[in-house]
Amino acid sequence: MSRIPYPSTIDAAPEASRPLLEQVTKQLGSAPNLFRLAGVNPAALEGYLGLFGALGKGQLPAATRERIALAISEFNGCGYCLSAHTYLATNIAKLPAEEISANRQGRSTDAKANAAIVFALAVAKNRGHIADSDLAAVRAAGYDNAQVIEIVLHVAFNIWTNYLNEVAKTEIDFPVAEGVAA
Repeated sequence: MSRIPYPSTIDAAPEASRPLLEQVTKQLGSAPNLFRLAGVNPAALEGYLGLFGALGKGQLPAATRERIALAISEFNGCGYCLSAHTYLATNIAKLPAEEISANRQGRSTDAKANAAIVFALAVAKNRGHIADSDLAAVRAAGYDNAQVIEIVLHVAFNIWTNYLNEVAKTEIDFPVAEGVAA
């Protein structure tokens, strides 16, 4: 049970969150618990959806975004996000199980994606205080400055959802990822 109660239906959400949750339902087919939790604070939900939408228009491929999300979620120990991103990586990004496992271990079988994951984890582990060599390595893999900024934003975005779900102990409403306590 969640430590921060969230509405079980869109109609039970704060009035300002309802149209946003209806939009999520139109896009995803439902309003997962994370969205309803964020909707307890309409400004938080609006900010979350705005950043989610903006990052979806970024330069990084969906598969790389999911790889970063898996690595950061594993690093932070967020069972909700690991389950959600394992589902998305499998069903939307079409990543094979071996790749998802590698991503959770902080690497990738794809050399360019591996550089993004290693860099993302360096940013998270060092709270942004990375070495020059970390930046040089991600650039050497073919990422330009705009993409480096986007990777950093994905790290921050995933840390927020990880922390929110861990603070709340959000009930997992995706198939529970292997190795995650339900």
